[in-house]
Amino acid sequence: MGKKKTKVYSAQFKFTVVLEALKAKRAEAEIARGYRVHPVTLSRWKKQFMDQGAEVFGGSEEVKTYEERISQLERMLGQKEVELALLRNFFPGT
Repeated sequence: MGKKKTKVYSAQFKFTVVLEALKAKRAEAEIARGYRVHPVTLSRWKKQFMDQGAEVFGGSEEVKTYEERISQLERMLGQKEVELALLRNFFPGT
């Protein structure tokens, strides 16, 4: 008996399928069939989206935190480059 292989879907794919299901121009089962996804999987994605929707759109705080960290690291790198240049001036043989 082999293990059942679990499909891994990208976030973009999940978003596309859920968005179409939320627009509800067709039945949810029909949408799931069209994307070759089990209807239960689509329902779970839809519930997850509805439960965590604020977090999906609130991601800018996390991005801002990473951007601040990148800026800090870039400043530190610049300082180290200046220190190296000064050391090379004081010790030309290195």
